[in-house]
Amino acid sequence: MTEKLYDSDAYMTSFSARVLSCTEDEGGRFSVVLDRTAFFPESGGQGGDTGRLGEAAVLHTGEDGGEIRHSTDRALPVGATVEGEIDFSARFDRMQNHTGEHIVSGLAHRLFGCTNVGFHLSDSETTVDFDRPLTRGELDRLEELACEAVYRDLPVTARYPSEQELRTLDYRSKGSLHGAVRVVHIPDYDDCACCAPHVRRTGEIGGVSMPDFMRYKGGVRIRLLCGARAAREARACYRELSAAAQLCRLPRLSCADGVRRLSETAETLRAENAALSRALADARVASVPAGTHGNLCFFEPLLEEGGRRRLALGACERTDGVCAVFSGSDREGYRFCLAGHGLPLRGYADRIGTALNGRCGGSDELLSGRAGASRKTIERYFAGTGFDAARE
Repeated sequence: MTEKLYDSDAYMTSFSARVLSCTEDEGGRFSVVLDRTAFFPESGGQGGDTGRLGEAAVLHTGEDGGEIRHSTDRALPVGATVEGEIDFSARFDRMQNHTGEHIVSGLAHRLFGCTNVGFHLSDSETTVDFDRPLTRGELDRLEELACEAVYRDLPVTARYPSEQELRTLDYRSKGSLHGAVRVVHIPDYDDCACCAPHVRRTGEIGGVSMPDFMRYKGGVRIRLLCGARAAREARACYRELSAAAQLCRLPRLSCADGVRRLSETAETLRAENAALSRALADARVASVPAGTHGNLCFFEPLLEEGGRRRLALGACERTDGVCAVFSGSDREGYRFCLAGHGLPLRGYADRIGTALNGRCGGSDELLSGRAGASRKTIERYFAGTGFDAARE
């Protein structure tokens, strides 16, 4: 059984150990078992440590049947003593976020009766699942109290209580446990069975943020940020908020109201533009004499999707060919709608898209798509009579 050095010292970055076994895995990797290790194996939603063993890179650490296995990029001689070094930057990042999760889960359990039913800690994000819904206001309260725990700089300890003491101890656990149970203790906030490394004091967490949440399986899934992750996202959000406030010519803390007003104005303008687009489409339809022969091709840069559809469908009723309506430019490309009265357009979609250097799709009555061809090429394509252009 490998001695778990990380169990008693989460801050150990280097150590020496003897190689007990080394077997080749698929993909040219090797599975190494040591007599002692500071590498934490993937467990409980937290990824395994990486680093080096001698000249070999440790790409992953996992546990198989109670045996800790180090996945390396090269073989190590059995019986040799090797020097190990973990990637402590990644380890400490996980320690910050895992300890922060303990505080948040402990508070959620105590204040709202929540049970932590899911936890995932990767190198980019941490998510926590609770078994009951929480409001944004309740999450803000949790965040405020969790940050208070950080400011208090409380000790974080881990120990193996005796079997008798364990029976009387009120602690959280995600499932039934067997054998010795390691309990992580944060005074006033949490007692939880956990095998992972944690920071020594809550002040090392640095900060706690819960910016996002969603309904999940009858409860809630929150995105948790602690330490450097919280700081990085806060800086990024501050920069974006400052840029938005500058564009709105408003103070940062009033930016949301300004954006809301701009959104309402934009919605009004969109409605007005749609009405004008419909009116323009109707006017263009009225300009086409009934009984027109051949294909019609309009270039209307001001028409939005609804207007293009309206003009194509209306004008095709006045001709025995097809009606195509394009909006855009040779430089940026064109969006278009194409209608043909009583013609199975869908069967021609691929060849039309190819001919116009773009793509389109839709129904037998109406196609919509994008074209990269020039206006001259488009006009030449639809210059035939009847539906000759689509039959090419």
